[in-house]
Amino acid sequence: MHWKKYVAEKYGISTDIINFFDSVELRLKSIFEKYDNIKAYNQLKVIKAMQDNNLSDSHFHATTGYGYDDRGREVLDKIYAQVFNAEDALVRHQITSGTQAIAMCLYGLLRPYDELLSITGKPYDTLEEVIGIRGENCGSLKELLVKYNQVELKNDGDFDYEAIKNAINSNTKVIMIQKSRGYSYRPSISVDKIKKVVDFVKSIKRDVIVLVDNCYGEFVEICEPTEAGADIAAGSLIKNPGGGLAPTGGYIAGKKEYIEKISYRLTSPGLGKKVGPTLGNNRFLIQGLFMAPHAVAESLKGASLCACVMEHLGFETSPKFNEDRFDIIQAIKFGNPDSVIAFCQGIQAASPVDSFVVPEPWDMPGYDSPVIMAAGAFIQGSSIELSADAPIKPPYIAYMQGGLIYEHIKLAMLLSVKKMLSKGGIRL
Repeated sequence: MHWKKYVAEKYGISTDIINFFDSVELRLKSIFEKYDNIKAYNQLKVIKAMQDNNLSDSHFHATTGYGYDDRGREVLDKIYAQVFNAEDALVRHQITSGTQAIAMCLYGLLRPYDELLSITGKPYDTLEEVIGIRGENCGSLKELLVKYNQVELKNDGDFDYEAIKNAINSNTKVIMIQKSRGYSYRPSISVDKIKKVVDFVKSIKRDVIVLVDNCYGEFVEICEPTEAGADIAAGSLIKNPGGGLAPTGGYIAGKKEYIEKISYRLTSPGLGKKVGPTLGNNRFLIQGLFMAPHAVAESLKGASLCACVMEHLGFETSPKFNEDRFDIIQAIKFGNPDSVIAFCQGIQAASPVDSFVVPEPWDMPGYDSPVIMAAGAFIQGSSIELSADAPIKPPYIAYMQGGLIYEHIKLAMLLSVKKMLSKGGIRL
């Protein structure tokens, strides 16, 4: 049975919607070819790293207890270091999130009276209590006498070089860059821009440490921030580099001396990278990395499809369907609550897991408005699997990310458009 007949019979998608999507996909052919070229380059880079480090079936075996002399763990670190063109790496399933990976970097590198300077504005909300922007008596950097300052991006999304120059002082120890847009309506940061700003800050203070929050950005380009001069890059394995197979985990790649200090925050001073049982997770982490370039390319294709569809329907998107992408997140400004709710419900209805659930806005702790979240992932909280969420407040922006398989993302978009049409908020 042809897929068009199947989707019409099984999901009730009209011929008008199917024809509309056909016309949209014709405009995306050259864009998809670009993503395939990036995927091919990154796939070969990953395979070569595995070959050069003599990856073997024996490296998938589990260790317990202290995990001394775990060869699989050591080879995994070496593979990541080569992929990221870094001196060393720390890849562990014990790192539960990107937030923990970045927090380990900050606690490992900063000391009392040092200053942390963010040059992409305020970091993710989950880092606020780590830094000490909010929350008390939680062991924040602020309580440890680490100072914090931030410089906003310019209106066009570029770095404010003059403000950065004025902000750097003798106490500035770590400069942090958030590559992804996260949940803000601003452009993500390219590796080329990261290289330019790294060169700039190093010309002002050579010993400053540049840390890049690389979440959502891995394998979107053919280079990573550590290849552009960043000292450290960190992220989550249930985002891009886990390829949908890593059950949990995080990575940190960069200069060897900094990785050693950071590793002491994972275990303890003196132990660092030398301990940590893998408990049979090595294969999932390594095979997930093997699948990651393909998964990221599928996600990028789906994001471009989403943007092109929504632009045709009259909505504002960021990035636009034909703009360069430097993370896997697609933002859509709906302008009204009914459309954003219908969009998220369509994403949920297409999920392989919990498709029967109908998401509704709710008062989620930590947010200043009701939030609707759509996700049906095999790995809880996985952002490389398809999900979407939105705060229900003006201008009603939804953020869609991930998608391991393009056909899944396309189905989600078909169902979202169907739901939006049924509510009368759009016309084809």
